[in-house]
Amino acid sequence: MVAARLAALKSTYETSPEFRQVVRFLFAGGFAAFVNWVLRIGLSVFLPFWLAVLLAYFIGMSIGYTLYKHFVFVNADKPESAKRQILVFLGVNFFSAFVVLALSVGLSELMVRLLPLMIAEAMAHGVAIAVGAVTNYLGHKVITFRQA
Repeated sequence: MVAARLAALKSTYETSPEFRQVVRFLFAGGFAAFVNWVLRIGLSVFLPFWLAVLLAYFIGMSIGYTLYKHFVFVNADKPESAKRQILVFLGVNFFSAFVVLALSVGLSELMVRLLPLMIAEAMAHGVAIAVGAVTNYLGHKVITFRQA
């Protein structure tokens, strides 16, 4: 049963460029999100939660740009300039940063009533990063690293 599912997954991966791209995005984005999440925990020792979320987000974002450009969206149209592509990338990420910040703070405020502060903040931030990953993928696929 497991072998059949793995074989089906492998054949899907081998035949679908879209599936390969999503898998690569999940790995690259997952790594960038992990860095983001871990950094936020460390930064929260010294900074207010909201500022730690933003700073960690932008550090993770710079890692994400490099990985997305060279590993995920390898068939994207070459931009007129790298500067323009970076500006578009930042625009997509500013939108996602707003989503992550709003969800992190909002969910944290709700969860802190039921859970210890550190756990509530970690869970709220993790959920917000996951939602931000969806907006990031769609924005980068359609806008930043679009194909002809």
